[in-house]
Amino acid sequence: MKVLITCPPMLGQLAEFRPIFEEAGIEVVAPNVVQVLTEEELIELVPTVDGWIIGDDPATERVFRAGKAGRLKAAVKWGIGVDNVDFSACKKLDIPIVNTPLMFGAEVATIAVSYVLGLARQTYYIDREVRAGNWVKPAGMSLAGHTVALVGFGDIGKSTARFLKAFDININVYDPFAVRTEADEQAYRFLSFPEGLETADFVVTTCALTPKTRHMINAETIRLMKDGVRIVNVSRGPIIDEAALIEGLKSGKVHSAGLDVFETEPLPMDSELRTFDRCIFGTHNGSNTIQGVRRASHQAIQSLFEFLEVGVPA
Repeated sequence: MKVLITCPPMLGQLAEFRPIFEEAGIEVVAPNVVQVLTEEELIELVPTVDGWIIGDDPATERVFRAGKAGRLKAAVKWGIGVDNVDFSACKKLDIPIVNTPLMFGAEVATIAVSYVLGLARQTYYIDREVRAGNWVKPAGMSLAGHTVALVGFGDIGKSTARFLKAFDININVYDPFAVRTEADEQAYRFLSFPEGLETADFVVTTCALTPKTRHMINAETIRLMKDGVRIVNVSRGPIIDEAALIEGLKSGKVHSAGLDVFETEPLPMDSELRTFDRCIFGTHNGSNTIQGVRRASHQAIQSLFEFLEVGVPA
């Protein structure tokens, strides 16, 4: 039996997980993945394996049909986001599949908060300037009394709100599906997007990518924002229309942005975003901690082994 793993964080710690597969008599197929494999690469690989632990790859109906025509029996989407996986195709093809929810709320939230702090005090910019031989002293922004527009109030959003509250920041939450407690109602202000967007000093997106949230940060909504707003995205790249963000950065409407994710990943070398030195860029790496990867990987292995009717070694 063979299992394909295409999730970079899990591949990065594969030495820890490989013995679990070996004890179960399963061969691991571990290609070199920077961010994702292409659809064509997957169409070649997936039919040769019995199980697939999916990263952010294009897990399309074409890929699953090719897998079904070969050996593929089951799949697991490693992590929380599922926008890259055609679950309806799996249902149609009778391929059992699940994701690993509620794994990284705190991990991704800490990245969001680090970007807010970095943009407020321009610490990343200062670091770059010092390395270049300069001694800059830009005036930062105190956080207390300022306002964050938090888009998304799921596991990541709730952790982000909780962490930010420690800085005495006012938090406006935008999530029509938010499950909120009485304590949440007292701690945060719940609004309908884009209501009140003009009051926010920071806009932080932690929502899932859906047809309704795609490009919700666009030229029109940026126009509504406060001059000098700082934007943070730790969810999915297409939440933000990057062309509109670039125009906002050029005009100064947007002071700076902290982006862990992009519309095209890796970020193209010719992207104009690279020209804005006060911005902070990541590598779609918000969930990647040793503990978080371990937690999600063990859950993915357990779910896949159950689908394949393989006992998880003690």
